[in-house]
Amino acid sequence: MPTDNTFALPSTDNPLIQELLPRLASDDAGVRRVALIELADLEDPDSLPFFEHAVRLDEDPVLRAQAAKLLEAWDEPEIATALCDALSDPDQSVREAAALSLTEFKSPESGYAILGYTSHPSPEVRAYVFRALREIRLPESAEPALAALGDENAVIRREAVGVLGWLKHLPAIPQLAKLATDDPVEDVRRTAVGTLSMSDNTEAANALLTALKDSAWQVREEAASAFGKLRLQSGAKALLELLADDYWQCRLQAARALGKLRFVPAISALQELLSHTISNLRKEAALALGEIGDKSAVSALRLAEQDSDPEVRKAVRIALAQLEAPL
Repeated sequence: MPTDNTFALPSTDNPLIQELLPRLASDDAGVRRVALIELADLEDPDSLPFFEHAVRLDEDPVLRAQAAKLLEAWDEPEIATALCDALSDPDQSVREAAALSLTEFKSPESGYAILGYTSHPSPEVRAYVFRALREIRLPESAEPALAALGDENAVIRREAVGVLGWLKHLPAIPQLAKLATDDPVEDVRRTAVGTLSMSDNTEAANALLTALKDSAWQVREEAASAFGKLRLQSGAKALLELLADDYWQCRLQAARALGKLRFVPAISALQELLSHTISNLRKEAALALGEIGDKSAVSALRLAEQDSDPEVRKAVRIALAQLEAPL
């Protein structure tokens, strides 16, 4: 970073910005920071060159981070480029501020500027870039994301999975299914499992079945949720087994999914959950029984009407209303 803060300060004909120039060029970093905030308050496009200057060239990392944060409001290609360059800043706080601002960008034009950094030599930069591309949903980001699924860096693989999931890129299903079952990193498997809910094809369903028995409970939980979203009957028996999982989070998602599947053989196990010590499980069990729609659950739900938790009592009332409604 330069040590001379007057270095190449942009020129301007804007009188409001001209008033701030002496403080923007001050030797005191604190003065420059306050001036930069006042510059942001102007909300004037003429100020953008000064923010770019600050984020690229100021010697103070706190000010560079501040500039990167303030640039989140300017979804423009040239700003996207400046922030992508800031992802290589020597200071971590600047890199993180730039990455966070990029996630606020939504325009395709900015997306194209960001896209050029998917081949950056730094793994950290590539990971941040794929995260930024996720919500822009730029179709052209599918190809580099597919290639990144084989990256040796797990964070990059996870972020690339996110891009493909947000794009609902169905051609990626075979690779996502393989990651969901075989990736050595739990977080990558979990994210891949979540994206498989965009397809109900056999390859995705088989991967989800395998994921229901994953060694990591977060992966099993995500797989149960995916079965519920897809309403895939092929997972019903495995979900029923998951109701006995050691982790209540997995049980909760299994109960929710079984309700959506309207799987009658799950009624007995769900009725047992109505007396579980964890109130969230009692609530989901009641709602699932209502969704299944079998009147044999009415007696058990009646016993649960006096539950100590108001949210559970509400769920019981909803379930009973579903079961007792006239056909």
